[in-house]
Amino acid sequence: MKIAMIGTGYVGLVSGACFSEFGTNVVCVDRDASKIERLLKGEIPIFEPGLDQLVANNVKAGRLSFTGDLKAAVKGADAIFIAVGTPSRRGDGHADLSYVHGAAREIAAALSGYAVIVTKSTVPVGTGREVARIVAETRPDLKLGKDFDVVSNPEFLREGAAISDFMRPDRVVIGAETEQARAVMRRLYRPLFLIETPILFTSIETAELTKYAGNAFLAAKITFINEIADLCEKVGADVHDVAKGIGLDGRIGRKFLHPGPGYGGSCFPKDTLALVRTAQQAGAPVRIIETVVEVNDARKRKMADKVIDLCGGDVRGRTIAVLGLTFKPNTDDMRESPALEIVPALQAAGAAIRAYDPEGMDEARKLLPDVVWCDTAYETLGGAEALVIVTEWNEFRGLDLKRVKSLLRQPVVADLRNIWNPEEMAALGFRYASVGRPRKTH
Repeated sequence: MKIAMIGTGYVGLVSGACFSEFGTNVVCVDRDASKIERLLKGEIPIFEPGLDQLVANNVKAGRLSFTGDLKAAVKGADAIFIAVGTPSRRGDGHADLSYVHGAAREIAAALSGYAVIVTKSTVPVGTGREVARIVAETRPDLKLGKDFDVVSNPEFLREGAAISDFMRPDRVVIGAETEQARAVMRRLYRPLFLIETPILFTSIETAELTKYAGNAFLAAKITFINEIADLCEKVGADVHDVAKGIGLDGRIGRKFLHPGPGYGGSCFPKDTLALVRTAQQAGAPVRIIETVVEVNDARKRKMADKVIDLCGGDVRGRTIAVLGLTFKPNTDDMRESPALEIVPALQAAGAAIRAYDPEGMDEARKLLPDVVWCDTAYETLGGAEALVIVTEWNEFRGLDLKRVKSLLRQPVVADLRNIWNPEEMAALGFRYASVGRPRKTH
């Protein structure tokens, strides 16, 4: 089989590389000539564990290639995936579908034989129908169901674990409405059939909504445990024990019950907002998710207040060390990271910021001005009067806490990811605050 992957961003590049690992001939296309040039040189424009080797192996095997020529990539393809960005539209929060619509027009112009056009990008309900309309409008000679089909095949990839998520997914959701289209998708996902992965065939609209509903539910779960964490701090309970106590209930499950400074990244913020707008437009508002969006936005700002309170209510003229800037570990993605709210708020309160992140600093430099950037975690601590943990990179968990204390001018730590033990921190003489756990003193 041959497929064309339109877009070499996170979803397109990971999906293309993984499909090629399945033995499929994959051509990845991007209009950004500099990105294609980098990929042709073997440079990976994003950080995802294992992706560099996966790409290199399949390029070497001749199954994976990169080009800026969409027409050549589409020629002879059994399936053409649209994996372009769908950011939140400025002003109203709806998903910006201009890239999807543009790709549909270019694909239509290039089609020379039957192919399945697959939306891999996260798109609102109704997008698949609109893609079909655009193709028919661009090429009146092409008939839906005969010369092309449109399929929705949403991705469920976690940054930092995307390759394993693609290779061993919980499920694959495919919105397809002709047997010919379903047959193409079955062939493409045959390696997953062989390991008995659940493959769910639905209507196009159902597949599109499933993606948004799934992300909205997980975002709600995160927001729920964050609010429970706030309550735990007020009443002296431990949120981790609460999370374990409810997570062992099979109806609830243990995942996504980790308190912190709020969710971020490329998916949850924009997808929850897009679902809210779609639901409002359809006359069926999702009030729970509206609240989730509101609470999560406010939480990131509240984390700066938590740090300031720990510092005695005033950080003017103080230097604060920040460890972790990306929205989660094992990625270089800064999109909607809590750090983008916390750092400016601390600066506005008069603090000077020293910061370090293992992978995210190149992007962070563009987004966070007036920060002193450091090369190691320990360098960041030198002379600082407080430490804030924003992202739970594993290397931070293993820091020598006695050395941490010796480097800080004041032993003050705001651990927004709960990576350290309150009893141990208190025994070492830290003034330590975490999320949803009682403070310990010695």
